[in-house]
Amino acid sequence: MAALSLYNTLSRSKEEFRPIKGKHVGIYSCGPTVYNFAHIGNMRNYIIVDLLKRLLLHNGYNVKHVMNITDVGHLVGDANIGEDKVRLTAEHEHKSVHEVAKFYTGEFLKDMKRLALMEPEIMPKATDHIPEMLSLIEKLDRKGYLYTVNTGVYFDTSKFKNYGKLTGLTFDELNDYLISGARVKRASGIRNTTDFAVWRFSNPDEKDMVWQTPYGKGFPGWHIECSAMSMKYLGAHFDIHTGGIDHLPIHHTNEIAQSEAATGEKFVNYWVHIEFLQVNGKKMSKSMGNVYRIEDLIEKGYSACAYKYLVISAYYRSQLNFTFEALEGAESTLEGIYSFMSKVSNMNFMGKEEGNGTFAERAKSLKAEFFESLNNDLNTPTALSKLHSLISETNKAQKKGFSKADAKAVIDTLLEIDSVLGLGFSKYADREELPKAVSELIAEREESRKNRDYKRSDEIRDELRKKYSVVLEDTGSGPIWYREMPSSRKH
Repeated sequence: MAALSLYNTLSRSKEEFRPIKGKHVGIYSCGPTVYNFAHIGNMRNYIIVDLLKRLLLHNGYNVKHVMNITDVGHLVGDANIGEDKVRLTAEHEHKSVHEVAKFYTGEFLKDMKRLALMEPEIMPKATDHIPEMLSLIEKLDRKGYLYTVNTGVYFDTSKFKNYGKLTGLTFDELNDYLISGARVKRASGIRNTTDFAVWRFSNPDEKDMVWQTPYGKGFPGWHIECSAMSMKYLGAHFDIHTGGIDHLPIHHTNEIAQSEAATGEKFVNYWVHIEFLQVNGKKMSKSMGNVYRIEDLIEKGYSACAYKYLVISAYYRSQLNFTFEALEGAESTLEGIYSFMSKVSNMNFMGKEEGNGTFAERAKSLKAEFFESLNNDLNTPTALSKLHSLISETNKAQKKGFSKADAKAVIDTLLEIDSVLGLGFSKYADREELPKAVSELIAEREESRKNRDYKRSDEIRDELRKKYSVVLEDTGSGPIWYREMPSSRKH
């Protein structure tokens, strides 16, 4: 099997993946800020992370995946000003901040389940890790990286060598970038545009999710949370950090700065960023009414797995344009795969039972090509083309002459492929027992064919399809039958 290679944002190149500790891999993923429902753009990120994790497991690695839950500290703007997102929602919904965080965490987990995503081994909440954050802040303070203004305790980015290295920009270029991005409104006393708060002072009227500490009464900054939690569970230096491309210039840049400043070690070896999702060629926004949730798609009659298929049909480092026409196409394609699975699983061979393994070898070859493509920086479009080649070639081979051994090889290949894709192929791989009446009709048709009574033979075949959804096909190896899977779509 080809070695896994990943595009590393830090080096701006594709690199062969080499874990720090043998076959053990540590992954940290920036999880949701639980102030609202996750939208389909958010979920694209987690679908790709799930694919990467499944591929690593398939490749024989032991994976420890950590994904945080941000339930405090993430402000509305990137400029270290504004209100905490969870607290703001609590005010609007007339709930406590704890109620808001619990509700939207639950909704996020429901979406993960709908998409058949593997839950991380650890999902730490920010509010449960304040001591770890304070310990990290203390280290930075001792090393002289922090200063205090009236809004909180800040990290002086000018003191960290190569600040902004993840972006490929110099310190001055990154400051100019933030200014040009209209992020110039800063708290008074801030030394550099790129400086960020590690601890924020609370207002007198804020009582929930505030802590009395040596650095003042308040709550942590968003960036310090991810560093503290990732290093607690994965160590000061770990393998892979994932997240959306929007986190690159600020959040992930600041994670590197504070983590490496505190430990003196390299923080992460491989940075994997997932590109944006657009809707009808435009950025998602509430004002445009084009923000969709997984539940919205389901209510419109689509399956969650159809959206998942749409996501993996595109390369993760390219922007994905979501349209309902594209989702319709993904649904149809996925239903075709399910039907094919059902067809091959339920083939009843009334002719040749065992083959010479010729097509089984071809299935094995296409499987190798599929995983070779995936191991090439998660090249899902090419990988899926190998899956569809398997289906197309199977259909052609089956017409010429197919055996149980060939069918088993195809099913086993598809199930192994789906162990990484997670699209639910196994639900269609179970063999069905047909009613006695159907078996009798099939036998009668064979007798009619032997007697050259082709009119009756055709009548029986039509009856089987219309009444029992059973399809009969005549092949070079003799007749086979399988169940026809009806469309599951309601729209």
